Amino acid sequence: MTRDRDAAGRPRNARPRDGLGRPLEAGQGAGEERIPDDLVLAGPDAAALADQLLRAGRPFHAHEVLEASWKSGPAAERELWQGLAQIAVGLTHAHRGNARGAVALLGRGAQRVRAYQAQAVRPGGRDHPYGIDLAAFLAATDALAVRIQAHGLAGIPAADLRPGLITAGR
Repeated sequence: MTRDRDAAGRPRNARPRDGLGRPLEAGQGAGEERIPDDLVLAGPDAAALADQLLRAGRPFHAHEVLEASWKSGPAAERELWQGLAQIAVGLTHAHRGNARGAVALLGRGAQRVRAYQAQAVRPGGRDHPYGIDLAAFLAATDALAVRIQAHGLAGIPAADLRPGLITAGR
């Protein structure tokens, strides 16, 4: 069986997935709508779509949007998009019940976003790129990781696993 590949020869994963990104077995249905492998969005559009997906409890799909931005965006923003994508993967692990994976990826992602923040100030500010409130998002990410580390996932309200990227009114 040959694997589906893009025009550059990179493998694509066309296998249907559930709402949390887990591959479905053959015959289990069409699965969730996927983010296209060749998605290219400008920063504001990527941030807005990722925000929508996170708030809807679809962190795996938000990860795909953020990953596309890290691969197609400017090199100066790579740490931002990679970090946000890792945080989305951490949230995916949390939704799937994997506390250890959630804590590891939330921490790794926050570290990358902080590396981005430490870079020189840029137009629009380094703390609110594309309307993303990095300080608030990182504070929520850190607090969630500490709570999961200390108490596991059992007592975490579902709303805490659906953080928004963009502050209302921005």
